[in-house]
Amino acid sequence: MAAPTTTSDAPFGRMLTAMVTPFTSDGAVDYEGAQRLATYLVDEQRNDGLVVSGTTGESPTTTDEEKERLVRAVVEAVGDRAAVVAGAGTNDTRHSVELARAAERAGAHGLLVVTPYYSKPPQEGLYRHFTAVADATGLPVMLYDIPGRSGVPIEVATLIRLAQHERIVAVKDAKADLFAGSQAMLATDLAFYSGDDALNLPWLSVGAVGCVSVVGHVVGADIAEMIGRHRAGDVRGALEIHRGLLPVVSGIMMQAGGAIMAKAALAMVGCPAGPVRPPLAEATEQQLARLRAELVAGGVKLSDGDAA
Repeated sequence: MAAPTTTSDAPFGRMLTAMVTPFTSDGAVDYEGAQRLATYLVDEQRNDGLVVSGTTGESPTTTDEEKERLVRAVVEAVGDRAAVVAGAGTNDTRHSVELARAAERAGAHGLLVVTPYYSKPPQEGLYRHFTAVADATGLPVMLYDIPGRSGVPIEVATLIRLAQHERIVAVKDAKADLFAGSQAMLATDLAFYSGDDALNLPWLSVGAVGCVSVVGHVVGADIAEMIGRHRAGDVRGALEIHRGLLPVVSGIMMQAGGAIMAKAALAMVGCPAGPVRPPLAEATEQQLARLRAELVAGGVKLSDGDAA
């Protein structure tokens, strides 16, 4: 199934949020809450794509069955008006292939495949891993380059090789190397997406087509506006939005990690989130107080029960 927000240069849309996985109070996946959250992100926060079961979705602690059911639920809720990209990356190539096939069965429009973590494979290993997953389905693939978590970057030469695969079409870049990204964009047709909220505007300035955001849970509409203004040549307007969002980025991304603080932020605006699963831990009162203040400073309207 083709993604409803596909364009020739932005194969998964432009504004995507790496969606948290809502849990009930007892730690079960809240599928109805996931549908409500997905609807909020698409209809109110102007997301034209969602990443389901990425790291922010706590994919290391959800089962394969939960992942497949979650994709089905989100596709049912918003798949007619937003690209649903399923996280399928692990540090086991065979397992990643299985997840990719399950995501395709569940109706996903694309796959997000992270660099295998902990194992620290050589570049040839990365090439074989990514091509094996891309070969396993008919879905387009977004590579996820995040050496701070995986331990290994995808080098430019490897990206150039991978770009020759007809289904490897994009990169979510979270290694903060704009020069390497610029080299890869010059040498290939890969669509680059900012995977680092602190650098969303800098990435757009060197050719990224959009963002895969965490703070987009609460300011997705603002980021979408920033992308639109930058594309229209209103650099000053885009910069104004970028600067206005700095407190939100600080509050969510510079404390306890994206999944923890994104869920805390969602609770503050009255959206489904629930607890995190171990080994993650809930935000402290001090972290919550700072987050609340930063959200208000960034213009986020908190729910009546959590007014600053």
